Amino acid sequence: MVRSNIAVATKRNRNSRHRVPLAQRRKARRLVLQALYQWLMADLDPKAIAKQFREETPGKVDWDYFEEVFSEIPNSTQKLDEFLAPLLDRDLAALDPIEKSLLYLGAFELTNRIDVPYRVVINECVELAKVFGATDSHKYINGVLDKLAPTLRPAELLK
Repeated sequence: MVRSNIAVATKRNRNSRHRVPLAQRRKARRLVLQALYQWLMADLDPKAIAKQFREETPGKVDWDYFEEVFSEIPNSTQKLDEFLAPLLDRDLAALDPIEKSLLYLGAFELTNRIDVPYRVVINECVELAKVFGATDSHKYINGVLDKLAPTLRPAELLK
């Protein structure tokens, strides 16, 4: 199943991606994290959350990335949970909402956004954990995503 997702993502990525400034992508990732947190905490409709973020966020943001990633993660949680659960030292329900949001973001990007190198995915999630997470949550996020990368990106790790 992972292979078919990667093949579809590869084709989509080659055909529709354009270069976006790093700052805009980084801001979009931050907004995805915040939107996921809001979705997990308040259980609101993701479309309403996305609309709110668009209306309330000034400046340049990679909105294509935000829309794709944030709209797809809530529908992919079962699959993402299957990838993450074996790597966790506790039950998914026991995770802090920030950690859970970051792990969903990282696992989703590793699975579906192969245009983003796995090291970038991990680094970006770790950096967000340093800003938004508990004191050592960045270490936890790094450890889990580092274990997940070989499963989802084996060819990339061979390089």
